Amino acid sequence: MPVDYFMPTERSYAVRPWYARPWFYLPLVLVLILFVVALLAFLPLAESLKQQAASLDLSHLEQMESASVIVDRNNKIFGQIYVENRETVPYDQIPPNLVNAIVATEDNKFYQHHGYDLLGIIRAAFKNTLAGHVRQGASTVTQQLARNSFDLKGKTFRRKLLEMFVARRIEDNFSKQKIMELYLNRIYFGGGLYGAEAAARGYFDKKAREMTLAECATLSGLVKSPNKLSPWADRAASRDARNFVLTRMNELGFIDAAQLEKASNEELLTGNRQNARGQNYAIDYIRQQVIAAVGWDRAMSDGFRIHTTIDSELQSVAEKSLRAQLDEAERHPGYDHQTYAQYTALLRDAHAGKSPNEKTVAPSPPEYLQGAVIALDNKTGGILALVGGRDFEQNEYDRALQARRPPGTAMTPFVYAAAFEKGFFPGSIVEDSALDNRTVMIGGTTGILGEWGPERDDNRYEGPITARQALAKSKNGSAVRIGTSAGLDNVTQLIRTAGVQTKLRPYPSTFLGSSEITLAELALAYTIFPNEGWRPSPPHILDRIEDKDGHTVWEAEDTKARTAALKPAIAYEVTSCLTDALHEGTGEAAYQKYGLKKFPAAGKTGTAYDFTDALFAGYDSAITCVVWAGFDKPQKIYRGAFGSVLALPVWVDVMNASVSSHPPQPFPIPPSLHKVEICATAGLLATDKCYENVRSASGELVKHRTSYLEFATDQQMPTDPCDVHGDTVRTRLVKQFDESQWPRAALAVETKDVAPVQMKAPTLVAADDPYNAVGSTFRPKPSAGPDLAFDPDKPVKRALPVATAAPEPVEIRRAEPVRPMDPAASEPLLQAEPPPTIDFSDGSDGGTP
Repeated sequence: MPVDYFMPTERSYAVRPWYARPWFYLPLVLVLILFVVALLAFLPLAESLKQQAASLDLSHLEQMESASVIVDRNNKIFGQIYVENRETVPYDQIPPNLVNAIVATEDNKFYQHHGYDLLGIIRAAFKNTLAGHVRQGASTVTQQLARNSFDLKGKTFRRKLLEMFVARRIEDNFSKQKIMELYLNRIYFGGGLYGAEAAARGYFDKKAREMTLAECATLSGLVKSPNKLSPWADRAASRDARNFVLTRMNELGFIDAAQLEKASNEELLTGNRQNARGQNYAIDYIRQQVIAAVGWDRAMSDGFRIHTTIDSELQSVAEKSLRAQLDEAERHPGYDHQTYAQYTALLRDAHAGKSPNEKTVAPSPPEYLQGAVIALDNKTGGILALVGGRDFEQNEYDRALQARRPPGTAMTPFVYAAAFEKGFFPGSIVEDSALDNRTVMIGGTTGILGEWGPERDDNRYEGPITARQALAKSKNGSAVRIGTSAGLDNVTQLIRTAGVQTKLRPYPSTFLGSSEITLAELALAYTIFPNEGWRPSPPHILDRIEDKDGHTVWEAEDTKARTAALKPAIAYEVTSCLTDALHEGTGEAAYQKYGLKKFPAAGKTGTAYDFTDALFAGYDSAITCVVWAGFDKPQKIYRGAFGSVLALPVWVDVMNASVSSHPPQPFPIPPSLHKVEICATAGLLATDKCYENVRSASGELVKHRTSYLEFATDQQMPTDPCDVHGDTVRTRLVKQFDESQWPRAALAVETKDVAPVQMKAPTLVAADDPYNAVGSTFRPKPSAGPDLAFDPDKPVKRALPVATAAPEPVEIRRAEPVRPMDPAASEPLLQAEPPPTIDFSDGSDGGTP
């Protein structure tokens, strides 16, 4: 039975083409529907974004916050004030290599597209989709400019579309050259630096137009990741990024193979990051003053040119010298405090592991040795150098302007100046011997002034000496005695007139600088000596402020104001004494050890009680400079930390550096001063008999002339001849007696042979001398009545022999300079008094109150 098979026809074996398959059209229809829906949705969105882009004010592109530039007195850029550290420059100040580097790495179709690169966007989107994350950006230079100018942040589709519309509008209104100028002035280059000019100055310490090819490539290379690729953060990564840019520039034909090789092998050199930040005590003070003058907003963003009184060369020398000197002091035997290196290590440990932008919290305020320097223009009071501490980044407290500290014996020139106005003169005889501390009250009301006070280790009491010697050698007992004679009120009034506004303590301790004042006040006060008795206006640092067009918007006033404080003759007398201090007094190391150049200069050391503060204040005819060293919390630096050891070397460095730009002149001698030959032993007019026998180095006695030429005004000029040497009533009387016949004097020990003992503990108690100092303590014998009571404020006058066999004993007293008469009294202010009776039953061997 035949089987009925199905026999397929030829048509049944034919395969339908893909476009004939019904299922193929379904996805196409769906895609088409989605596209139409998207297009319908996009059109109003696009129109909305286009309108939003059109509403933006394109003038904002040029309204960048621009740093205000600070220039010194020589118009040299010294620093900046800013929120964003930026200095805008025109296109012609931007090097072509930097433009080409940016084009090569950021937008190689910059000159072809019209704001955005559509193919680039599609390509980047495809690659990012395949990678599963963002690997490649597609923003053109114009888009980046739009994003940074109008704060178009975020990564949404809408934001990207708006950015494209804004970029297109920018291209419609600005040339390619202008767009590149705006871009390179606005973009962030890391390290707190905005714009090519600030980046060039910050990284390479030069102007943008002076950058090399390698430096241009370095800046271009770090744009993608400014902090990570900064040469300050990662030098190796920064070098690799630079070389990638150079390779791209070569591929695009901007540089040839030789240029590529040379620039790729160039060493990566950058400036100091702290210098780039431009923050120090002087700039911080300038910033405060500018804000006070024009307001915070304008100071931070208007791009002023700020003309200051600063001398940037002196500023740099002062900063470096102070750091070096204090580093050395911390290595001195006996220094047992925190050091700068130790605190810096603590900060480094605290900063470890933190990102470059993360703020470091200091472990504690620094406790290492600090210092300060201020230098003033004598004529104007302009601040030439200002150093308020050791490291502004670690502590912003300005010790030159804010801190009030005791100036110590740097205050004594004003004591002598007040005395000279009262009739004393540099040739007057003053007593250098131990002084009861109840007279001074430094460190307590008991003990003897002298154990702690000398300005040098080898100081010895010298007995009667001239005021010139006493000031030059910083004799504390002499300063107190002559200050008491001049009057405390007169001394403090002179100091106030000289410019010290801080209230001084109304006690004799002020003679030795126990009242705290600022370093700026002390510097201003010292200007009365080189200025022939007058001082300028208070210290200032701003000269004028100009806007971008060069118009003056603020100018300092009263810079030529003068305040008279002293007679010119008195000022010169003090200057002549302080000149001696630098040659043979407490500041003699200036020439002998620290290398002060040979020019007319004067100065005074200052060491506060128990070595807590070390100062040096000095000047020439052009500038006055004061240097301080000490701790923020007053404490002993180390024993022997004199002003001549810590502060004087810094002062010498600053003064030496000032000579070229501020040449000093000889101090003019006022016509009212005359030279007169004075006997240094008597303080009176010298005679041809003024000789003394002194022992030479070989041991033989030789005659030594005791006279010298001294300055004096007509009112100060002594009228009596020397009564110590030659055939005088006094000398004849002395010859009548053998030395053994003399009555016991008030000074049981010759104080000039006694070396003061340095202070090791609180002020000595008179009845208990732990140092066993010879002739340093005494106790007054109780008197039977008020007439015999001992007055600790009155120096004991030198006792002279009296006759014992004559019917009436004759007492001869040492001659002293005649002082002005008190109008309210009928007798001279200085009168003879009988020496007090001293009781040595407590075992002490004498001394002078």
